[in-house]
Order: sequence, then C-alpha cells, then structure tokens
Amino acid sequence: MEFKVNSKVLEKLLSRIIPAIPNRTPMPILENFLFDIKDGLMMVSATDLEISLRSSINVPSDENLKMVIPARLLYDIIRTLDETQITFSTVAGSKLKLTTDNGIYNIGYTSSEDFPEIHSVTRDKEVVINGLDLKKALDQTSFAMSKEDMRPAMTGTLFEFSQEGLRFVSTDGHRLVKFVNKNITSEAEEQYIVPERAISVLSKLLNDTDVKIYLSKSHISFQISELEFISRLIGEKYPAYSSVIPLENENRLFINRLDLNSSIRRMMLFSSSSSKQVKLSLSNNKIEVSAEDIDHGSDAVENIDCKYDGDTMDIGFNTAYVNDILSHVDEDNIIFKLHSPTKACIIEPETAAENEELMLLLMPVRLNN
Repeated sequence: MEFKVNSKVLEKLLSRIIPAIPNRTPMPILENFLFDIKDGLMMVSATDLEISLRSSINVPSDENLKMVIPARLLYDIIRTLDETQITFSTVAGSKLKLTTDNGIYNIGYTSSEDFPEIHSVTRDKEVVINGLDLKKALDQTSFAMSKEDMRPAMTGTLFEFSQEGLRFVSTDGHRLVKFVNKNITSEAEEQYIVPERAISVLSKLLNDTDVKIYLSKSHISFQISELEFISRLIGEKYPAYSSVIPLENENRLFINRLDLNSSIRRMMLFSSSSSKQVKLSLSNNKIEVSAEDIDHGSDAVENIDCKYDGDTMDIGFNTAYVNDILSHVDEDNIIFKLHSPTKACIIEPETAAENEELMLLLMPVRLNN
C-alpha cells in the first residue's frame, strides 16, 4: 500500500483529531489513530470512549487498508517537518515507512481489529447553529459546571430545546447560568446533558463555520465541515433548575461590571482562604466592597459608584464565584437583582443582545459577625 500527502495538510487533520487521544488509559489501543483508507478517502479517527473525533482527506492510494498507528509519535513527527510531500508505504513486518526528500521514518503499526467501534449518531434530527454562537453559549455557561461526581447530571452542560429557544444551563449548586439562543426553537421540549470534557474539547474546535448537531438518546454529534465530534451523553435527569430561580427580587443594583470585578479581584487577596468571603454593603447609590482575613490580620474596603434602588443591605458572597460570574459576562453594565442577604441573587446584562438571554444566579454566604 502506498499513498502521498502534504505534511501541512496532514498536520492540520491530526491536530484536530488528537484531543480525543487520552493522556493516560488502561487500554493502550486508545493511544492510537485509526487510519481507514478506502476508495481514495483516508478517514482518521481517535477516541477515549467518552469522546471521539474523526475527519478525512482524499489520498490517491493503490489499495484499501485499515491500520492503527501510535498517535503522539506520528503527530510529533509530522508537525516537526517543514512543508513537504510525504510518501506512506507499508513494508514487511507491520512497518509503516514515511519517506520525504530528506528522510525516512519507520513506525510500527498494528491491526485495527481491537480498535473500539466509534458510535454513529443517526441523522434523523438535525440542528444547525453558527459555530461562534455555539462557542459563546458554551463559554458563558460551562464554567459553572459542578466538579463533584455525587450528582453526575450537574457535571455537564444541559442542552434544552424548547419553544423559547435553545437553552444552555450549568450549575454546581452555588451558582447557576442559563443562556438562551432564541434563533433555535423546538416544538418539543427535549433535554440532553453533555459532559464537561466534551464541552472543553468542543469549544476549542469551534469557529465561524456552521455546526450541524445530531442527537440520539445516548450520544450527540457535532459536524464541523469535514470534522465530526461525537460525545456520549450523561444519562441522568437534570435538576429542576427553574424552581431555584427567584421570581421577585425587588432590589436593583446597576453597576459597571469592570469596576466591580476589579474590586473583587483585589478583595480576593484579603479574604480568608477558608471562607473566601466578600461583603457588599448597599445603600443610597453607593456600594461598599470589603473583605477581612482575620488569620493574617489584613482587611480592605473600597467604594464604587452605582445606582441602587432598594433597601439598605449587607450581603456576602464567595469572591471566587463572583469573579467567575463577572468574567463571563460580555456587557459592561450589569444588574444585580436582590431580595435579602439569604436569598439567591440574579445577575443579568443591563442590555440584552438580540435574540439572546443571559441569566446568572449566585447564592450568598452567611456573613461573619
């Protein structure tokens, strides 16, 4: 078997597939690319059994062949080459010979029979979304996914199809984020939970190319041009998140997000390492931001101009959670909707983007006396 391919074309292909190669695995077969060459088309696949990536390029080949090739070795060889034509050929003893104008590189390959079958998602239901719109939705919600395995559903991001739009929801019990893309509507209410690892890899693959999404009960597929990304779904029921969203938070704080976030980051230096607490004191269109670390004898207080319509209130938050939330809002001006120091706070952009809705919920912490 012999075929030729441009080194940079192959490098681009492999760079998009290699994220599915696990760093550590008890199954050595997963540390390989699957090359499937058939009728002039070369499909390259990789999987860690949770996510799978595959893509193809045309190659003039004199025969069909399936083989398993060490992924990181091949990728490292290809990406260190200058742009050149590479001739791939098989030689006796399960060796794959790569020949360029300046060198010859021999790599061992094995049969494909032990390589796990990659799940194929039927294409009965297709949803099309712009890649940058999908990336925005994931980037603005995924940070709030839970790191705890006790509630598996909360370790992923919810894709919820509805008449209102496609909702993206994540929560860890301390904060909750809901982003709605109103351009994609569905008559049927359907929920799918995509795991954290899949969200992380997918977000890096997205660009302004339209993405076709295909769904089954157990898997989700994202088709990005010639690249297909497949992930298993979390087979759990997502918590009834709507029930924790307060309906009447009558106190309104209008504030510049960047001013507040800058202050919060400084308060992170002064808050206790155990509680990470920051206190917001609200009164008469003024907000006082303060933190104290009793163990180290340090404290800080800052005042920020704002507009506040509501009762005087002292409320505490975890500085890390506030920083995360403020860092994932695009708009400069935001609204805090509050009820009391013990009830959940709603944070929203003051001006909503067209055909979008972003709502962030943050639970307060009990203030130290």
